[in-house]
Amino acid sequence: MTQHLTPTAPHDLIGIGFGPSNLALAIALQERAEQGGRPFDALFLERQPDYSWHGNTLVAQSELQISFLKDLVTLRNPSSRFSFVNYLKAHGRLVDFINLGTFYPCRMEYNDYLRWVAQQFAEQSRYGEQVLRVEPIVDGDGRVQRLNVVSQHQGREVQRQTRSVIVSTGGTPKIPQAFASFKDDPRVFHHARYLSAMATQPCSRGEPMRIAVVGAGQSAAEAFIDLNDSYPNVQVDMILRAAVLKPADDSPFVNEIFGPDYTDLVFNQPETERERLIREYHNTNYSVVDLDLIERIYAMLYRQKVSGVERHGFLCRRMIESATDVDGRVQLQLRDLATGSTEARRYDAVILATGYERRSHRELLAPLKDYLDDFRVDRDYQLIARPELEAPVFIQGFSQHSHGLSDTLLSVLPARSGEIAAALEQRLEGVDQARPSVARRAVGRSLSA
Repeated sequence: MTQHLTPTAPHDLIGIGFGPSNLALAIALQERAEQGGRPFDALFLERQPDYSWHGNTLVAQSELQISFLKDLVTLRNPSSRFSFVNYLKAHGRLVDFINLGTFYPCRMEYNDYLRWVAQQFAEQSRYGEQVLRVEPIVDGDGRVQRLNVVSQHQGREVQRQTRSVIVSTGGTPKIPQAFASFKDDPRVFHHARYLSAMATQPCSRGEPMRIAVVGAGQSAAEAFIDLNDSYPNVQVDMILRAAVLKPADDSPFVNEIFGPDYTDLVFNQPETERERLIREYHNTNYSVVDLDLIERIYAMLYRQKVSGVERHGFLCRRMIESATDVDGRVQLQLRDLATGSTEARRYDAVILATGYERRSHRELLAPLKDYLDDFRVDRDYQLIARPELEAPVFIQGFSQHSHGLSDTLLSVLPARSGEIAAALEQRLEGVDQARPSVARRAVGRSLSA
């Protein structure tokens, strides 16, 4: 039975998604309030049942690709109690981590760090809620000073009013058109569901399988290695359009493009120049693999040549023309982009390490589209809107075209959260001054609504 629940007073802010981006924002808002800034009544809605950051991809050899110093806070506030270093201290592992001699923790530990931070914002978060849409609440003058956030929780529809919204829902798995007919088929799944999907495969019971991994990036490499290490009865083909696996460029000068100053540079460029800059540094983040993983895969394939037992295949320059069900297996029609020749190969399962799309903000905010300038954003990540929309709407992770490659990465979180927190305070202070009867409510009040 559908129910509609509406609280009596609006929140200052509702954050949609409680991944690293909104978690960093929750910290920034709290720290500003503790330093004498405006206290915010903020609530964050997360569709997952509990806190997990890419939990289905946390295989044993999965390591963070940026320094632990680029955590949620350190680049903005090095003395913050929410730092990764303080997390290590709180868990009695600071000396042990130092002894590792690395700047790159495994993703399993980083996920635990994020959970540790999220637990400190338990009163401001709700899990297991899928936000469906954000609607305008239009007053008699045609102004929109409040928004209605509609979510679903355990079969019930929940409505909450808010004076501002920030959408930080991350990417949506990209499924190539060739696999459209395999939607919801357990034999074909995106890498985002890797661990849970593999747990249902026959190889988890020790049965032999032939599996294809489609993709040429970090996720494809990690899946390829994990299948080799964890499932000895599995034969794996890595299928990629590129001629080779390309190493990620994380050299010092290139890494400067992920700093806050570079965001200013990109944003202030004409659109054509922005596109050029993004193309120039595309190999820092897309369809590239850490060099150590490339070397492991090459060594693995070389040992096969030595032994004469070719368990795995590396099928480069291949385009997948079609995917069909043939005799209970997934048949891929492959075209060699160099020679034009074609071949058909059959697999028991196909893993799509094919990246992510970032359009979910457009779907959630569709009821507001008549107020928005085609979802363009200003420098502080607020959507540009008509004057009638007085409730500010911010987005995180959807502005690569205007703010640069760092927009979808962890590196920018501390600076971006500080900028958005300052902008939120300024926007809502302006509304408060225009409407002095609006009462301020401090962070930490009961958020039972």
